[in-house]
Amino acid sequence: MAYSTVPTPLYPLYQQLDGFPPFVITVVFAAYAVGVIVSLYLAGHVSDWLGRRRVLLIAVLVSAISAVLFSLTTEVPGLIVARFVNGVSIGMLTATATAHLGELRARARPDENTIVAASISGAVNLGGLSLGPLLGGVFAEFLPDPLLLPHQVFLVALLVAGLALLLVPETVDVPETAPAYRPQRLSVPADARRAFLLAAFGAFSAFSVLGLFTSLAPTFLVQTFQVRDHLLAGATSFAVFASAALGQLLLVKVGVRLQLSIAVAGCAVGLAAVAAGAIAPQLGVFLAGAVVSGFGVGLLFKGSIGTAVALADPARRGETLAVVFLVAYTGLAVPALAAGAALNLAAATTVLTVFAALVLAATATAGVLLRARSAAAGR
Repeated sequence: MAYSTVPTPLYPLYQQLDGFPPFVITVVFAAYAVGVIVSLYLAGHVSDWLGRRRVLLIAVLVSAISAVLFSLTTEVPGLIVARFVNGVSIGMLTATATAHLGELRARARPDENTIVAASISGAVNLGGLSLGPLLGGVFAEFLPDPLLLPHQVFLVALLVAGLALLLVPETVDVPETAPAYRPQRLSVPADARRAFLLAAFGAFSAFSVLGLFTSLAPTFLVQTFQVRDHLLAGATSFAVFASAALGQLLLVKVGVRLQLSIAVAGCAVGLAAVAAGAIAPQLGVFLAGAVVSGFGVGLLFKGSIGTAVALADPARRGETLAVVFLVAYTGLAVPALAAGAALNLAAATTVLTVFAALVLAATATAGVLLRARSAAAGR
């Protein structure tokens, strides 16, 4: 997961080499999200019968291939291909790893509430995403060959991770004869359609915030605040993701309804501060808002995943989670693409303010509805 966000602070360096506009950054980023979506649709559910560990090994190998591709090119077409391949690996990884971690936790602690497992899985997911931009910023600011060295380092790390996976136990019974392959079915539990769609909307809304900071944070720092520090660009994205992961871990034993109330408040206050910081402009206010909104987004995403896990048939958990992540990564790409296109028509401050307002409305709506659903379910 960490490698998928390493390019965030590197985008301005690629931009300096090729001279492309900010919208191209969102296109390169969208190629990653498209790769995730395609992979989730084609392979996000196959671990239910192919085996969790086997699919995770394939995902790590594909990610290593993307590192090789990044090492070979700095031009836009090559970046799009490398980013797409990287997205394919993450699409295979997300739902599979989430299901695998939950099952390993359940095996070790069978009496534990499933919400705890969902919290840990979500925190690991977001924690990995948070490390990538920070490490990318360190490479960009302090080390030589910042468009080559990070990809080589992560190539080695991915190969080591693949070897480590060989020691992890399998958690599903792999049938002797594999069922006929079919792509991911875009279906929801028949007896809980509304609740499942609500969980997907919550994931979409949460990832739309993350998509903004993963793709355009360096651009906004330059155009709105005249800051060109690559480490700060990476640290900004790191702070958002780390805050999201931290919120999930700190409040793991807090009731779901209270968590969702905090999520709504965090998203509202944080995104309002992001907009206010852009208008002022005050970099400190913007960064504080990013951290607070990240805290809220982490809890909203956790609530969405927890709802989906509770509704899923255990035999089809990987398939069910794949649908949620498919919707989530659509939220990662589409709003960021829209914001990137809007930068060709309006000032960065205007785009950021409007984006923050729209996403605030979406996250607040999702959080309030998920909280109401949780109250009705007695959670």
